[in-house]
Amino acid sequence: MEDQNLEVCKLVEKISRLHAAISKLPSLSPSPEVDALFTELVATCVPSSPVDVTKLSPEAQEMREELIRLCSAAEGHLEAHYSDILTAFDSPLDHLDRFPYYENYVNLSKLEHGFLARHAAAPARVAFIGSGPLPFSSLFLATNHLRGTRFDNYDRCAASNDRARRLVAAAEEGVRARMAFHTADVADLTAEELGSYDVVFLAALVGMASEEKAEAIAHLGKRMADGAALVVRSAHGARAFLYPVVDLDDIRRGGFEVLAVYHPTGDEVFNSFIVARKVEISGTK
Repeated sequence: MEDQNLEVCKLVEKISRLHAAISKLPSLSPSPEVDALFTELVATCVPSSPVDVTKLSPEAQEMREELIRLCSAAEGHLEAHYSDILTAFDSPLDHLDRFPYYENYVNLSKLEHGFLARHAAAPARVAFIGSGPLPFSSLFLATNHLRGTRFDNYDRCAASNDRARRLVAAAEEGVRARMAFHTADVADLTAEELGSYDVVFLAALVGMASEEKAEAIAHLGKRMADGAALVVRSAHGARAFLYPVVDLDDIRRGGFEVLAVYHPTGDEVFNSFIVARKVEISGTK
């Protein structure tokens, strides 16, 4: 136990130093300095660790929440940067592996589809909330795993959707015709919209604080169709310094039955994810 406590203390100290350095950056857009700091941060957080972020000191909790917001901003800049690079090619989809975390999305979409297929039939319609300027998840699912499914991608940033449309425009007609993009915040999606989906994916950085994540899940729970599946990306161990942790109780309180939880043990993917099913709440019909 003492060894574990020492390991956790050293980890938090190192991440705190990286947070301080990242906080001083004049910009989070890709550059040698930005890339080096975030590469070191990811390398620090990905290995298995005994850290439980719910037991951190208030100061460390505050640092972690701020670091997640910095990671989110940096990830947005990185994806926009590579989306522009890729769409400059004559055949953008032939160069997707230029993105530094390409393999992560390939592996994550394969894993999520595998877990989803154990608990639900192949969906006719899927919503991906928080799709961003590089909609790799929807693109890989539509291309490799769900070849008859329509994907509606939602992001609250119009510029991100514009970039995503330009990238997907290079896909084959069978994929392109099944991908749509909408500019909207999750809190503004109606029961008419959400009730039409068999599966809803909630990206890791939609709702960065625990309260925000719980509110997003509760909103979905009130408006998704009974029996529809929800796939929520989360984090575990030291990776919780990169992404928010989703509380399983928040999923249950939101009106869902938890079907499966996956925590990666290696570096093949960064995110944990949860598969749940919307249940009918007595008295709502």
